[in-house]
Amino acid sequence: MTKQYTIAVIGATSLVGETLIELLAERKFPISQLYALAPVAFEDDEVEFGRRTLEIQDIAGFDFTEAEIAFCVDAQLTAQYGEEAAQAGCVVIDLSGYFNGREGVPLLIPEVNPDRISEYKNHNIIVSPLGTTVQALLALKPLDDVARIQRINITSYQAVSGSGRLGIDELAGQTAQLLNAKPIDTKLYPKQIAFNVLPQINALQDNGYTVDENRFIQEMRSLLANSNLGVNPTFVRVPVFFGDALALHIETERKVTAEQAYEVLQLAAGITVMDTLEDGGYPTPVTEAANEDTVFIGRIREDYSHPCGLDLWVVADTVRRGTALNGIQIAELLVQNA
Repeated sequence: MTKQYTIAVIGATSLVGETLIELLAERKFPISQLYALAPVAFEDDEVEFGRRTLEIQDIAGFDFTEAEIAFCVDAQLTAQYGEEAAQAGCVVIDLSGYFNGREGVPLLIPEVNPDRISEYKNHNIIVSPLGTTVQALLALKPLDDVARIQRINITSYQAVSGSGRLGIDELAGQTAQLLNAKPIDTKLYPKQIAFNVLPQINALQDNGYTVDENRFIQEMRSLLANSNLGVNPTFVRVPVFFGDALALHIETERKVTAEQAYEVLQLAAGITVMDTLEDGGYPTPVTEAANEDTVFIGRIREDYSHPCGLDLWVVADTVRRGTALNGIQIAELLVQNA
């Protein structure tokens, strides 16, 4: 009989939390008991788990010795309870990034570096990278394996779902206000997001990059095991509800033709290549990626400005594929190696 596990979701009422619980049911993860945890203010809420409805439990009174695996999807709650959960014996899978960079804590994408899974034993903690990092690396790791990437130049166009429900509400509210000739309310973002693009995701830092852009640089170097990797990111918030897009330019040690890249990527796990030389022969965040569990790649072409340059267009639902699903795949890898 397959062993079943007791699971806690810290931040179950968040957009990522609800998506994660939905995916646990869809993928039939072996669960004997699932605890949906949130602050007391959400205690009367419920979440759907397959055909069942789970009541939200107050996280403040939860005994973490009751759970074997704890998914942490909210940075503030992870800061409060993540260490407590780990010390109580839970394997903490941190989707919030709070523990990112801690000595001895592995950063993990199962399709990229599954061999690091055993390092969780150092602190009982595993960190799942930014959803954008997952999205980019599922596309880039197969190419790095065959031609060693030297430089990555990336522009990431990110949906408001990356900001949770507040982002969705702000875009929906501003769109309705503008279409009805009313003044807009701007609460979450520093400027209007409806019918606009904002070249800032998270706080700006002293080097001119944002928190997320700096984190992306560090994660790419770590996961590709290349401390000298050149990474130049620009993250842009766009008025799309779900689904992110990446315009990727890479430079490799040796030339990879567009045809060779196409063949390599078609064989890679977690990827769907959609690339035909016709109008619409490429994937988009809304039409293809939203609510899907794969990363779509199109517009594969050689960069004529660089002898070993290659360009890719990569789309994915980073709430679902980049964040929630990567966390579950970490847990699946964990139980396979138990």
